[in-house]
Amino acid sequence: MSHIRVLIVEDEAIASAAHAAYIARLEGFVVAGTAPDGQSALRLLGEMAAAAKPVELVLLDMNLPDLHGLDIARRMHSAGLFADIIAITAVRELAVVRSAVSVGVVQYLIKPFTFATFAEKLSNYRSFRLQLASPEPGSGQAPASQNDVDQAFASLRTPSESPLPKGLAPSTLDAVSSFLKAQTAAVSATQVMDPLGMSRVTARRYLEFLADSGSVSRSARYGTPGRPENEYLWTGRQSPKG
Repeated sequence: MSHIRVLIVEDEAIASAAHAAYIARLEGFVVAGTAPDGQSALRLLGEMAAAAKPVELVLLDMNLPDLHGLDIARRMHSAGLFADIIAITAVRELAVVRSAVSVGVVQYLIKPFTFATFAEKLSNYRSFRLQLASPEPGSGQAPASQNDVDQAFASLRTPSESPLPKGLAPSTLDAVSSFLKAQTAAVSATQVMDPLGMSRVTARRYLEFLADSGSVSRSARYGTPGRPENEYLWTGRQSPKG
């Protein structure tokens, strides 16, 4: 998958520069341009689409000098500019949030936020894109199943945003998540239990929850005696810069 082209729409120069610097630190993204207001954003989106270099993701401030972010989203759709939108704003009114969802906003970031929060949201979005990527012609890949679609949309949520089943603790979930993020290869429940001091059954419960929430990929591990064991890989983990 090629780098996701991002347009930053932000009227505050310092904030715009910070978002661009954040993007530069993330694997799989590139800044396609910046715009200080809604009209400039719409013009750039149109120009890039006409040049066959369309923007795929817009980081959109809701309160701009000329247009509200919701108006920009509606005008984008009317013009056939169907880039995904992540709202980056201090607006917290639920009515605005509901309207944002209705016009295609896929993530919502409340100012102020840390780089870690920013990175997690965008990594989740990239996982979503990867899971819904069209198969290559002639690849033999089957069309997406209901489970594939569910997993893709679940990847937009962080584990803390998914309701925990009875018996799972947030602190333990964080520990398992942090352990997985630090691994360079898929691991099994057996490989998780000892470092974190828990039983294999408990480790498997947390791993299965993370897999169901879309934060990790799950596959069968073969080549060992007995029944195949599932292995898990953190899908939102950033690859080391080389």
